[in-house]
This record gives sequence, C-alpha cells and structure tokens, in this order.
Amino acid sequence: MSKHTLAVLVENSPGVLARVASLFSRRAYNIDSLAVGPTENPDISRMTIVLNLEGHVLDQVMAQVYKLVNVIAVSEMPTDSTVHRELLLVKVATTKIDEVLEIVLRFGAKVVDEDEQTVTIECTAESVHIEALLKALTPYGVKELVQSGLVALERGTAALSDRTLSAQGISTLHEISTQADYQN
Repeated sequence: MSKHTLAVLVENSPGVLARVASLFSRRAYNIDSLAVGPTENPDISRMTIVLNLEGHVLDQVMAQVYKLVNVIAVSEMPTDSTVHRELLLVKVATTKIDEVLEIVLRFGAKVVDEDEQTVTIECTAESVHIEALLKALTPYGVKELVQSGLVALERGTAALSDRTLSAQGISTLHEISTQADYQN
C-alpha cells in the first residue's frame, strides 16, 4: 500500500464533507489525513485527503468521489510536483525552557506563547519534519498538541481550479450558481 494525496474541489454547501467522508467509511478505507478549507472562490471549498491505497483501488475511489453531488473536481497530487505542508501547535510543560527553545530554533519553528512552566510552539512543515520535531520534544513533556491535516498545492503556475472549472464551463471569477442539494 502507498500513500496518495487527493485534491477535491467541492461546492461550499452543507453536507458535502459528510458525504465524501462516508464514501470512504462505507468502503472501509481509512483516511490518514483530511483538511478542508475555502478557496479563492467563496463558493468552492478544497479538500485535501491522504489515503493509503493500492493504485487500482485509488482509481475507483477517485471515480466514486467525482460522482458525488457537489463534487466539482478530483485530482491526485503527485509528490514530486507538489508542495505538502502541515501545521503543528504543541504545548510543552517543562522547566528546561532553554533546551526546548534550542530545539525550536533548530527545527525552524516559533514560540507563540511562553510562561515559566510551558512553551507553546508553532511549526509549519512537511510531515516528516513535524514528526521529527515531536520526537525531539517528547522527552521534555508534551502536554497538549493539535495537528492539521496535510494541505498541498501544485508547484509552478498550474492550478487545479483553472484546469477543472474552465473545462466544465464554470467561471473562476464569478459566483457559482447554487445547485439544489439532492442528497440532504
């Protein structure tokens, strides 16, 4: 099995996330990471989904996702031509603040809150970098952490919305007309 990152453009309407997630649940596929947020067009949201699947199953999953109401586009994000990042916020409870600050500097992270007993650290990086930072901080006492899902964008001038929306006749500059949500 190998990890695959999918970018899914969807209409920004209630229930879309639930339908996409339930498609994977019904087929017993585990989602390793899921991040959803707005795009440059307020009527469209972008989902970044990381899955651990074989190639032929991935093709089937992409086809099934694309058939869902409110899904505009589905594309696999190849690792070699994509920028991948995650966000980590971690609170470390320690008396060895100076040592923790050295680790923060070494990993290119930054301190967003600090008092005599805790340091809250923010790091935006690739998944491996985030994992390494957490491993380095664990001996100092990780009190709490939150980690975003992976987000990804193609390198260069290529844009998923340019390729897919214009091909479907949907304007990227104007609002999308609201469709009836037939699955709610």
